[in-house]
Amino acid sequence: MNALLRNWIWPALCGVLLALLILQYYPHWLGMPDDNGDKAPLISEANSANGQPSPQGPYSYSDAVQRAAPAVANIYTSKVANGDTPQPFPNPPLRDYSETLPVPSRQQTSLGSAVILNSEGYLLTNNHVVAGADEILVALRDGREALATLIGTDPETDLAVLKIDLPDLPAVMISPNPQRIGDVVMAIGNPFGLGQTVTMGIVSATGRNQLGLNTYEDFIQTDAAINQGNSGGALIDANGNLIGINTAIFSQSGGSQGIGFAIPVNLAVEVMQAIIVQGRVIRGWLGVEVQPLTIELAESFGLDIREGIVVSGLYREGPAWQAGLMPGDVILRIDQEPVSTGRQAMNQVARANPGQKVRLSILRNGEAMQFEAEVGVRPSFRS
Repeated sequence: MNALLRNWIWPALCGVLLALLILQYYPHWLGMPDDNGDKAPLISEANSANGQPSPQGPYSYSDAVQRAAPAVANIYTSKVANGDTPQPFPNPPLRDYSETLPVPSRQQTSLGSAVILNSEGYLLTNNHVVAGADEILVALRDGREALATLIGTDPETDLAVLKIDLPDLPAVMISPNPQRIGDVVMAIGNPFGLGQTVTMGIVSATGRNQLGLNTYEDFIQTDAAINQGNSGGALIDANGNLIGINTAIFSQSGGSQGIGFAIPVNLAVEVMQAIIVQGRVIRGWLGVEVQPLTIELAESFGLDIREGIVVSGLYREGPAWQAGLMPGDVILRIDQEPVSTGRQAMNQVARANPGQKVRLSILRNGEAMQFEAEVGVRPSFRS
């Protein structure tokens, strides 16, 4: 009996004890999770081999908000109303979202938001927030308030530049990276006058245009909740950097339906710098009205091409008129850059300096021709 115990039972007991110790202290040796929930190396390697990305992104965006929020201000404007009662905003599908508040006197008050771009006190907001205002009050997150000076506006992008004189102003950081569809973003503003509010969503689309909101459109679309009073506020990325100025929503009811639009920060900063330096934005202009080259138009002209724009009208004595263009001409290229849409051509010419000469490649009655036009200064067609 002693020999049997020595030869079989004690080794078996030692093996069981060793197995228990391994399970207790080294479970990953057996491909099992350890006490802190980490997976065994074999499982992680399998996920990597299958191309499964590991979870990314913070559980909280508080750091990003704390970084950007101090530079987002509330805007309160007032002006003398024309009638005894303020007129409500219309309710089209596409609309701005500043809010008119009824008041007992003939003073009409509106709400909006603005973003501090530098410590010198320059702010960006929407033109429709401050248009016609007699007084603009800026309220900062830290409780300070100041009356703002309107430096200038650009109705064709719906932007305005304000300036306040206060010390130690916080300034937002500008994102150095282009935005991608699916990126997490947050909207900061003053909806319904509640005070600073943050909502979160993603970039739903980029490059949105032909919405009929502005002459120059290149919107970021987002599903971050945007409501009345958010106009002119900040759209920031997950790091707290500014990527856009919130401007409009698509809504049948006037409330947020998950389709909001922001002006990209690069365009907004270009406009701000032009207003500060020049007092206004100076854009190039050729003085042509165009329409797309549809299949039907191409066939009626006897053309096999499908890319270009058709000159439908000319401003008398404008640059294109003086260069010799005529209605019915098909513009194929501007300075060797193919023309696909009227908006793309307008933006290209707008970037040119007045006085600069551009070469136009056109088709007239099926014959290729070249013209040279001197870019003029675009008149203001919006107020």
